[in-house]
This record gives sequence, C-alpha cells and structure tokens, in this order.
Amino acid sequence: MVRTRFAPSPTGYLHVGGARTALYSYLYARKHNGKFVLRVEDTDEERSSEEFLRLQLSDLKWLGYISDEGVEADTLKDIGPYGPYRQSERLSIYREHADKLLKEGRAYYCFLTDVEIDLQRKEAQRMGRPPQVSSPYRELPLKEAEKKLSNGEKAVVRFKVPDLTREFSFVDLVRGEVKFPSDMVGDFVCLRSGGMPVYNFCCVIDDALMKITHVLRAEEHLSNTLRQMMLYEAFGYELPQFGHLSIILGSDRQKLSKRHGATSVKEYRENGYLPEAITNFIALLGWSSPNAQEILSQKELVEQFSTERLNSAAAVFDEAKLKWMNAQYLRALPHQELWARLEPFFARAGLKLPQDPAWQDRSLSVYKTSIETLVDAIEHYRPLSQDAFIVYEEANEVLKWPTTKIVIEEWKRQLASQSDQYISEAQFLTVQDTVKNICKAKGKELFMPIRVAIVGKPHGAELKILVPLIEKKTLIERADIVLSKI
Repeated sequence: MVRTRFAPSPTGYLHVGGARTALYSYLYARKHNGKFVLRVEDTDEERSSEEFLRLQLSDLKWLGYISDEGVEADTLKDIGPYGPYRQSERLSIYREHADKLLKEGRAYYCFLTDVEIDLQRKEAQRMGRPPQVSSPYRELPLKEAEKKLSNGEKAVVRFKVPDLTREFSFVDLVRGEVKFPSDMVGDFVCLRSGGMPVYNFCCVIDDALMKITHVLRAEEHLSNTLRQMMLYEAFGYELPQFGHLSIILGSDRQKLSKRHGATSVKEYRENGYLPEAITNFIALLGWSSPNAQEILSQKELVEQFSTERLNSAAAVFDEAKLKWMNAQYLRALPHQELWARLEPFFARAGLKLPQDPAWQDRSLSVYKTSIETLVDAIEHYRPLSQDAFIVYEEANEVLKWPTTKIVIEEWKRQLASQSDQYISEAQFLTVQDTVKNICKAKGKELFMPIRVAIVGKPHGAELKILVPLIEKKTLIERADIVLSKI
C-alpha cells in the first residue's frame, strides 16, 4: 500500500512551500488509495511551540488535506497504529536505534568539544578540504566510552561512515537517477549530547517504522539523502521512493521569502484567499495537468496527479496569477456560500449589514465582479454598513458651500416622497434630476453634496449602484446627520 507523509516542524507558520509538499503527498496517497500520514517533527526544543502546531494543523485542515493517521488537527491526539506521531514522544525509540548502532560498531561516542570541532573545520577550510570532522574517538572501545560518560563527560553519538569509498544511488521520482560518492560526508551526528536526535536520524527511523513508501519533499533535502541512505542500509530498512520537489522562486527569481510579501498560508487565509484557489495554484508550481487545465478542483487534481508530471525546474510564485485564480473561484461560488465566507471578514471590520438573503443576493450581483479576494469586499460594503456612517473631514469644504444645505434638504424631501423601502437606480436618477431642477444646482454643486449625504465624503463609489442597496430611511437619517453639521 502507498503510504506518504507530511512532517512539519512547528517552529513557525505553514509556508506555501510546505503546503505544496503536503498537497502533493496528499494527492499521491489519494490517487493510489493509500494513506496520508501527518507526523510532527518537534525535536527543536527552543523553537517548537504548541501554538505553531495548532496553527499549522488548522491551516492544513482549512486547505482540505485531511490525514488518515497522525496528529489530529482539533484534538492534537494521535490517530493510527504507528504512533506516537510526535518525535518529542519517540525519544526512547531513537535511543534504542542508537544503542544498536553503537553495539554493532557502526556508531561511536564522540567527546570532541565545540571549540575543537571549530578548529578542525577552520583548518580544513584553510587547507581546501571539506569541513568534515575527524574524531580521535572513532575507534574508542564502547566500554571505555561508557566509563567516560559515567564520569560526567558529554558526548554525541556519531555514525561511522565506512572508510571504503563507494557510490550510493537512487532514482528520484522528480529528477531521475541521482548518485552520491560516500566520501561526500564525514562521520555525522545521530544523537546530540543531551540525547535529542538530529533530523536525518529520526527521519529515517520514523519513515521506516511508519512504513512510509513514498517521500515527497523540498529540493533542499536532497543533500540529506546520502546520510539517510547510509542509515537505512545500516538498520536493514527498505529505502522509500524519494521525490525532491522544485524550489519556489519569487518574481525576482530569488528563493521565495518574506521580502516578496505573504508567504504563509495563514497570511493568505487572512487576506481573503479561498482554500480551493490556493490548492489549485500551488498544485501548478512544479506540476502540470495532462489535460492542460489551469482551473482544477481537488477531485480533478487527485484524478490527474502523477509524479511523472512533476518538473524539477524552479517554479515562480506569481502573485497576480494567484489573485486572478482566486477571483475565478470566488465568482463561481453560489451567492449564499459566498456570503457565508464574507461574513467573518465583515464582522472583523465592524460592518453591520442586512441579514435579508434577498438583499445579500442583490448586493453580490452588484459587487461580485469587482472583488478578487474576500478582503476586497470590505471597502465596497463599508458605505452600506447600517451603523458606520461618519462625515469625513474631506467633506468640510463641500459643507461650507452656500448651496449644499439647500441641495441636501431637497434630496431628503424627495426621498421622503418615495413609497418603496429601497429606491431603484431609475428612481434615484429621477430624484437627482428633480433636485437639480428645483435647486438650480449642477455639476459638483449637485453631485458632491448628495454624495456627502450618502457616504459622508465627496468622492467614492458610483451612487446609482450604491443607493439602491441602502434603505430609504437610512438615506434620510444620513442626510439629517450631515445637515446637523452645516
């Protein structure tokens, strides 16, 4: 059975690159009726936090990448037969594996201090050699090493890279055959002196014991593969199939980072992007549809996904394309669902809008084509908020004009003469013409006072679109507020 995994480190927000790794792993498992495992790599004690873990799992759930096994998003409890799924709870397992290597002579205790290691590396750099550690404790018998430990000395456990240089190779699911000479690395650390495992060591053990068959991960992990292959061999574990995904670049062709703007799923979520759009967009960062589709549902992604169409070339994160794609998904939503997604954004912005479904439907028919993200809707709807009307400072000049009071009073009278709860665009234009004729006002002396009476400032949205969405009694109340300031 195909078993994939996503193994986030809870040291920050979920990056879009991490989300892409999770998505590809999820799609591959679903395509092959396999299992998608969510493991938490939290051995970085200083930087890992429960808060970041909750946020990352919440974002994954929001995106729709639901794991079959691992740490569950809502409860943070383990689900599945191969737990614990947090590395911080698997330390005894790593210790057992380290002891096995020590007893077999495949690893040793190294008592070199940080100062001694630093001096070695500086000397290697001066001589033009790789900065590999040469430990005088490599052949120290285990019993003597254990005696030093019992005397309070500190040591790491190092893997003993075989002296005989040989070639390690594997077929990458994205890049084809990859070869490494074994002397590319020196003896590397498995356990730190405090007993905490390093990434390569616990990653191999966990993937093997959790029966992971396919590992899709970022290109930056390619350099880790040689050490991991040595460990798989030493433990006698079967090597999974690796696929190293393309790097994601910003518009300047540099690695995507904060300087390019939002990079975390949390930021895009807060900025009003839809999970369907983010999924569709990041799926195409290094993979292409065999049907040359650009807009694909999650169901279509599962059906069409294959590692054969993963590209090793760097992918460029195009913000404009993401926004365009988000607009396509947003505008395709039924109005009732779109409104449900907008409501939390309106609430956070303090907008109080009618709860009438017919009004909501009518308003979305007006504004849906003007918004690309859910956040965009806030400024469109702000003038419609029932208790957020203010007269802005920029209206002060208009309020001083001698014709302003006359125009607004006539505007109010004409509104009061209308019998409907809302006035239509045609009625508005008729009322406006009537005010113009009665007050002998034209141009900005007509339009700006009316606009101030409606939105509190002399510039803004087109009134013939806005007015039919504001109740007549609210328009009259706003006119009274403005008149009180003249």
